[in-house]
Order: sequence, then C-alpha cells, then structure tokens
Amino acid sequence: MSDPSVAINILAQFQNADGEKTGPPLSLPADISAEQLSILINKFLENEETQPYSFYVDNKEIVRTVEKDILESEKRSAEETLVIVYQPQAFFKVRAVTRCSSSMTGHTEAVLSVSFSPDGSQLASGSGDTTVRIWDLTTETPRFTCRGHRNWVLSIAWSPNGKTLASGGMDKQVRLWDPQTGAAIGAPLNGHKEWITSLAWEPLHINPKGNRLASSSKDGTVRVWDTTLRRCIFTLAGHTAAVTCVKWGGDGRIYSSSRDKTIKIWNTDGSLYKTLTGHAHWVNTLAFSTDFVLRTGAYDHTGEHPENEEDAQKKALKRYNEAKGKGPERLISGSDDFTMFLWDPLNASNNKPVARMTGHQKLVNHVSFSPDGRLVASASFDNSVKLWDGVTGKFIASLRGHVAAVYQVCWSSDSRMLLSASKDSTLKVWDLRTHKLKIELPGHADEVFTVDWSPGGDRVASGGKDRVLKLWKH
Repeated sequence: MSDPSVAINILAQFQNADGEKTGPPLSLPADISAEQLSILINKFLENEETQPYSFYVDNKEIVRTVEKDILESEKRSAEETLVIVYQPQAFFKVRAVTRCSSSMTGHTEAVLSVSFSPDGSQLASGSGDTTVRIWDLTTETPRFTCRGHRNWVLSIAWSPNGKTLASGGMDKQVRLWDPQTGAAIGAPLNGHKEWITSLAWEPLHINPKGNRLASSSKDGTVRVWDTTLRRCIFTLAGHTAAVTCVKWGGDGRIYSSSRDKTIKIWNTDGSLYKTLTGHAHWVNTLAFSTDFVLRTGAYDHTGEHPENEEDAQKKALKRYNEAKGKGPERLISGSDDFTMFLWDPLNASNNKPVARMTGHQKLVNHVSFSPDGRLVASASFDNSVKLWDGVTGKFIASLRGHVAAVYQVCWSSDSRMLLSASKDSTLKVWDLRTHKLKIELPGHADEVFTVDWSPGGDRVASGGKDRVLKLWKH
C-alpha cells in the first residue's frame, strides 16, 4: 500500500458515449470525485447550463472517487491512461414511490393492463370484466367505464397525441374510445379471426394526426387501421403462428414478433422488409431504445401542451432525434428460449443480432429499454430481473428479491429507478446506482400483472388478480 500522504495522479482521457475523445489527456489527482469531474467536463463542452453527468471506466461507474471506485475496487494501475466515458443524465429527478395513495375498486375481474396517457394526465385500465376504465387522477376515482367488448380486454394503447384510446380484446375486436367522454368512437374494427395480442400507434413525428394504428393477433397477422375512416388499410400476413407483439418504429416501419420464432420488419406500404431469425422458441416481447419518446410524443417531463399539430410534430421529432442519438434505433427481443437478442434492425448488410443475451433460467416475459436508451431490463419467470448494457448487450447485474415469476418491468422517466411487478403480489423499486432494492411495495392481495410509471414520474399505477387498481406516490 502506498504512503497515503503522497498524492497519486492519474492520466485520464475523456470520451463520449459514441467513442469520440473530448479534450487532451489530463493529469488529475486520483481522489477526484464524480462532482469534480462533472465541473471539468461542463467546462470542456462549454455548456451554458451546468448539465449533470455520470462517469464510467470500462462500464464501472465512478460514484465516490476515481481512486476508490477504479484503482482500488477494480485494481487498475495509476500508470495507465484511464479512458473516462461521460454520459449526460436527466436534468430532473424522479422521487421513488413509497406509499399507496389509493386503491380504486370497480373492475369485477383481474386488471390486465394499465397505461398513463402521453402527458400523464389520465390513466386507463383494461380488465377481464370486458370493460376499459378511465380514471380521474386528481380525485383518484373512476371517471368513465367504457363498455363494448364481449370478452377480456387484453391490451390498451393511447395514441401519442393523447386524443384516442384503443383497446384490443379476446373478442377479436379493436375498439376506439374518446378519453374525454368515455364514449366509443364509432363501431368496432373487425377483421381479425383470433384475439388481439398487442396494439401500436404510428409515432407522432411521422403522423401528427395520430390516426393510424397497428394491431397484432393470435391469427398470425398484423392489421393496420385508419382510425379516422375506420377501415383496415392493409394486412401484414407472413407469420406462420400467433403474433405476440407489434411495435411501430421511429423510422416508420412496423415490427412484429411471433410464436413462429421470428421477428418480421414491414415497410410502410405493407411489404416485408426483412425477417430476423435466431430464437429457438416463441418470441414474446419486443422493445425499442426509443420506446419512451415514441410513447410520450411531444410531451416531456414538464407536461407542457404543444400549440398545434405542427408544433407537436416538431417537438416529437426533436425529442426522437435526441433519444436516438447518432446511432440507429436498437431493438431487443425476449423469448421462451430463456434468451434475448439485441438487434440493429435496419443494418442492410447484416441480419445477425448484435448480441445474444443469456443468463435467465426460465422464459423472458418482458423487456424494456430505459428512457435514455442506455440500459435494458428484463423480467423472467425465474423470479429475477436482469440489467444489461443497451448498446453492447453485456450483462450488468441481477436484481433478486422476488419469490415468484416477474411479469413486468417499468422505468422511471429519469432512468434512475426501475419497478418490477410479480406473481408474488409485490412491486419492488430498484436503485440503479447500487443495483439494490430501494423500496418494497406490498399491498396487492394477489398476483400483480401490470404496472406503469407516469411519464412525469409523480405516480405509479398497478393492477392484477385482486381486481384493484392501486396508485402509488412519494
């Protein structure tokens, strides 16, 4: 051990996430803290406002000082040049939810899906009792009950402008609702031969009217609907088994995953762009690195409303480009073969995945990118949640604590916390700096099927087998 009175210096080179060097190599004291590094990098980048950053050496975050976190715990030598990668963090901080602010009854069967509107002002839920409910968040009471489906409501989706709510049911129908009145908008959209598995709206930066919707079904097809004219524009047929998930990418293409073990990418005219193969069993779930901005459209954490459609489209496009960064949109798929694949889906020369992510001992039920696109969380029936690097697909950590299958994961909008919902009737909030359990939220009387964190980060909604919709706050 060196003499503590002698100050050690290190040679450091700053580098951004894209691998570009910033400034010359610097000689810095080894006991420099993350706060001091932040002041330095803000000077280098000549930022007008001081922006918060996090710093990493070989994916190990500097939380205390370089000396403690890198030289001592990672056993790195002070002689070599350390490449310090800096990543901008969210300006705002979301507080962890700690208590149940209300338990809203009304559904007479299990709550199968909950979803906040893009600006976070409204909450909708779909249930096995065939209804969709829209809840008033100021009074935390039911606002509208939307009746029309003749069987379980399996999925719900808000249009990115927040003006329409779509629901898909076991009755093979897609229905549209007006969230301001709770009334059905026209007759149901009929055409699927089997139940609806998932819904996806066209991103706002491509279509500011928010009137095109894709629905996937157990019948092996995806249908794209014009919700104004209320007709099917085209059907995407090509999968040989049930389609489990549909996503509408920020590039305008449609992505579908299926029990036929493939993922298909479709052009905007309905033709097949390419098929991604590699999974050895059903593909259950898809996630995009830009999912959060595609979902929230023109609304950021302030919840400001755009002036008109044109302004909304501009804001949405700006947010999308910021989230996408210089690289392409990344796609991740989770499967019954216990693995996940990370894809660069539009790479024309290569159809192989960027990474095969293994480690789960049972099927992967849900995957989700953090809002900043840097991390991926996966929920599995092996009772664990795992964290992965969203760019390379490298394994980071296992979050253990649930004692039964984990059904869903959900991020806080500042990407600093993760929430998981499980069959063991609890929700758990995880701190991503420490990879440890931050708060346990018991309260449900049975399995928790679905969870959503509002885009502004102020509240969480959860629902499950006990038929109660719970709201959680700080």
